[in-house]
Amino acid sequence: MASIHRSVQIQAPASQVWNALQDVGALHTKLVPGFVVDCRLEGEARHVTFANGMTAKEHIVDVSSERMRVSWSAVGGRLTHHNASAQVIPTGETSCEVIWIADLLPHEMASPIAGMIEQGLKAMKTFQESKNAA
Repeated sequence: MASIHRSVQIQAPASQVWNALQDVGALHTKLVPGFVVDCRLEGEARHVTFANGMTAKEHIVDVSSERMRVSWSAVGGRLTHHNASAQVIPTGETSCEVIWIADLLPHEMASPIAGMIEQGLKAMKTFQESKNAA
């Protein structure tokens, strides 16, 4: 199984970033606009449309305010297995780290998924830091 671990330092309060991450139906407006162009909830699943045209159906597994962590599992598509999580770790009064981990099959999908995670973290950093500067 491929396991992808990526992180980014964000110059914004952990509470700000967590507020956006925990709103699992508002990725496109509160967390990563431009990377995600649409997101809608149906029960415990969210339907995500990415800027590259790819879509995903993701089951929300857990939203933990205590750990500032969201976990989800993608179903359907080319992946036979996918589970992921994103966690906000405070690193200072006005800074934090976001850690995104994804485990998936088949192995051949690791590189494209890693690329998308990196794009998502970059979009998150840019948007959250711009909100903090305002």
